[in-house]
Amino acid sequence: MLLEEAPATLIHATIDNFNINQDRVAVARIGESLSTLQQARDLHLRDEETSLKKLNRQLNTFTSQYEDLSTAHSSADHASKISRLDTKKRRDAVDDEVLLRLKVYRSLGIDIERDERDGEWSKAVVRNDRKGDVHVVNMDKKFSRYFYANYFWSTL
Repeated sequence: MLLEEAPATLIHATIDNFNINQDRVAVARIGESLSTLQQARDLHLRDEETSLKKLNRQLNTFTSQYEDLSTAHSSADHASKISRLDTKKRRDAVDDEVLLRLKVYRSLGIDIERDERDGEWSKAVVRNDRKGDVHVVNMDKKFSRYFYANYFWSTL
């Protein structure tokens, strides 16, 4: 055999010469450092996730507010609404003028009816309560407004 001593004795002497306690302590220290680093990373990750969730909620809130405002203040809708209101205002002004005239005529005892075909004033019913008279007048284009006004005043 090549070795002068028994292999068991050599192995035992080699084990005694190795000092692994320092290596064990170093590996334990490295493990603790890795654990501490992992905990710090996990804490930082949780903080960033919380911040991201908060920012997502703000984004959703602002997005919904923007959509509400953009639908409420659409320029095309706004312009069409203004146009519609102007048209209604003009129509009401014309209607008010006609209604005012009709009220005046009715207060005098004159009821005027429109022709269904062309919308012109075609017939007038003149009532005189003092005399008890009722006159039905068919209004033709061949007579002037002045003629009809004089006729109505004379029957009242």
